[in-house]
Amino acid sequence: VQLAESGGGSVQAGGSLRLSCAASRYIGTSYCMAWFRQVTGKEREAVATIGRDDRTTSAYSVKGRFTIYRDSPKNILYLQMNSLKPEDTAMYFCAEDFSGDSGGLCSILRPAGQYYSWGQGTQVTVSS
Repeated sequence: VQLAESGGGSVQAGGSLRLSCAASRYIGTSYCMAWFRQVTGKEREAVATIGRDDRTTSAYSVKGRFTIYRDSPKNILYLQMNSLKPEDTAMYFCAEDFSGDSGGLCSILRPAGQYYSWGQGTQVTVSS
């Protein structure tokens, strides 16, 4: 699958953005999809995940502010980000593990190495 993120930009603290991840095929049966973010010089961290059963998990740092969801007929994964903070500034990536054959749960703890398709990323910058 090819993944393409969009929707990033610059926003003031307290603002909102919605990121989109357009997939080249149907994503409704993907074992696990996720949004990650990465700041230069730091490790990529999982922000939110959504499983085949539509169960979602999110990082503690974004709970209550970020929501992951998908529009399967349109093959789009979203990340709604509200109440943005300067520390949310990062490059955001979407990722997919279609089969889940490598094992493990679809959760915020799933390592980046267990996702096999990645987009190119979209930059989010939050100013104070």
